[in-house]
Amino acid sequence: MPQTAIIVPCRLESTRFPRKLLHQIKGKPLLLWVAERIKREAPEFPLWFAVDDPLLRDCVVSAGFQAIMTSTAHQSGTDRIAEANRTVGAQRIINVQADEPLVTGAQIRALDVLLASGAPMATLATPFKRAADFANPNQVKVVLAPAVRRAMYFSRSPMPFARDRGGLVDDAWVAANPCYKHLGLYGYAASLLEQFARMPMGKLEQIEKLEQLRVLENGHAIACDVTEDPTIGVDTPEDAVKFEQWLG
Repeated sequence: MPQTAIIVPCRLESTRFPRKLLHQIKGKPLLLWVAERIKREAPEFPLWFAVDDPLLRDCVVSAGFQAIMTSTAHQSGTDRIAEANRTVGAQRIINVQADEPLVTGAQIRALDVLLASGAPMATLATPFKRAADFANPNQVKVVLAPAVRRAMYFSRSPMPFARDRGGLVDDAWVAANPCYKHLGLYGYAASLLEQFARMPMGKLEQIEKLEQLRVLENGHAIACDVTEDPTIGVDTPEDAVKFEQWLG
């Protein structure tokens, strides 16, 4: 039974980018770019993929990775990880999203440190640099209480809202203020993960379509650290092009 394990939730279908995890980038599925990156960056942690389709299972298993088949009925990646950890049995679980091909070992270890210090759940944020990204609803924002390293709220809307500017901000304003992008990386204590699977979906979660709000709505704290490591989350076909360009 590992103390800490990485479990990557994998869903075949995606609303904005159908079957994106199998999308070929330079001749390799996006999912394998992520798998190989995790193995290279954080080899000290056992790695599992919680998948909902045999195509995804075969993709990772054929490359030498471990997969667990999970239900197609899960409403969130966290629900899928909770099912998978009943097999893995880890005390602390790191959730790396299957569409984050630039995850770093430092980010993964930062989550493990937060969990080891007693946080029931942990995540990461990074400062926005551009006003266009800050306005993009596909890039989730998080408001932090930095003194205690805790997330106060997550939203697809720009937060904080620049009232005196009528919400009209530029790159300089964004860079000078506490405007943070939420990264799709989480850590959980096993006990909270099981509780999450039994929590009813909250109203805010339904409105924003952000599963982490379920935890806040049920009164649990989410520890949050800040990272400056660059990232490209692949949410759309345009993001896949950005990643391919980054590869050179």
